[in-house]
Amino acid sequence: MTEVLLIVGLLVAVFVGYNIGGATTGPAFGPAVGANVITKLMAAVLMSVFFFLGAITIGPQVVDTLGRELVHDTGIFTLRSNVAVLFFIGGALFVGNYAGVPASTSMTAVGAIAALGLATGELAWGVLGEIVVWWIVAPIIGFWVAGVVGRYYYPRINEWIAIEGSRGDKQMVTVDRSGIVPRLQFGENADRREITGAFVVIGIGCLMGFSSGTSNIANAIAPIYGTGDIDMIPLILIGSAAVAVGCFTIARRTMETLGNDITNLPLTAAIVVAVISSTIVIGLSWIGIPASFVVIATMSIVGLGWGRATRTTTLSDAARGEEETHVSVGALTAEEEGERSPEIGEEEPEDIPKASDLFDPSTTARVILMQNVVPIISTVGAFLTFRFVPIFGF
Repeated sequence: MTEVLLIVGLLVAVFVGYNIGGATTGPAFGPAVGANVITKLMAAVLMSVFFFLGAITIGPQVVDTLGRELVHDTGIFTLRSNVAVLFFIGGALFVGNYAGVPASTSMTAVGAIAALGLATGELAWGVLGEIVVWWIVAPIIGFWVAGVVGRYYYPRINEWIAIEGSRGDKQMVTVDRSGIVPRLQFGENADRREITGAFVVIGIGCLMGFSSGTSNIANAIAPIYGTGDIDMIPLILIGSAAVAVGCFTIARRTMETLGNDITNLPLTAAIVVAVISSTIVIGLSWIGIPASFVVIATMSIVGLGWGRATRTTTLSDAARGEEETHVSVGALTAEEEGERSPEIGEEEPEDIPKASDLFDPSTTARVILMQNVVPIISTVGAFLTFRFVPIFGF
């Protein structure tokens, strides 16, 4: 019976890893894909490689500590309960991935483990409270920082970087496999600045993939490792392979959602989003908080799209509350030009984007809804199971 449960546990862990790949690839490389910098295939390759690097280097520390601080007694992590925890994590993530919305693996996993602790009376409320507070604050910070950048500073940043996403269906960075050794190939119209910007956004995506590996590998294998039946390294290899499968398959839906459906992301915007979200994630990881970079990156994209979409009014209009007043650049007199904020309205009238082009409220609402529903499914389902199903013996 023990061997059967162990095999089932491994299969469920693989299922969790598969869905982690689908949920985390979109936030990391969705901006690069949406800006037409790289293909979805290249994004999957990079995500798989850097996730594994993060998992094999820093990941073991997270695996060792995940099940020790959130609950008082680690004895509740039996093989049977761990299978159930992984089942609810994987099942809830699959719901989000199937809907094309990347949910937070950290929130989903912590929710399932916290439900086990709550059902058994072993939950460390202080630790959970600190984590939840940062989960609320961090996305708000990402949204407003990105919104301020989009509304007031985006034209200056765009002028300084002077890059645009690759036009047409051809990506800016591709791999030429015609020779013996594959080599990078760049778009015909890409200049040095565009190529540099492309490498920046790809590099930040790789950094986010690495960060994901350091924390999210624990969500897939920590419960199985806690039983002591399998060593760490084999579990990391199994989990990383499962994540790679998710990167190449179901992640295509989440990359499409974050890269194209929510907001039209040119390359400059992709760099802004990646810098903001990755900085917040690294900061949270530094202080030991399991970072929900899926939510942070999504809210940064939403904030940037909202900020750019509201650039059609001036600061003086906003201060007076004249919601119906829309002042174009060409209509401003010299005196008015001197009074307005230089960061707003610097585009020509025909270049000012429409809100519908940069910010899709319906898609945004669907994303935010699902990102809250998925962890709730995991938490509530696990709690009801551990509290009322007799076979767990709690």
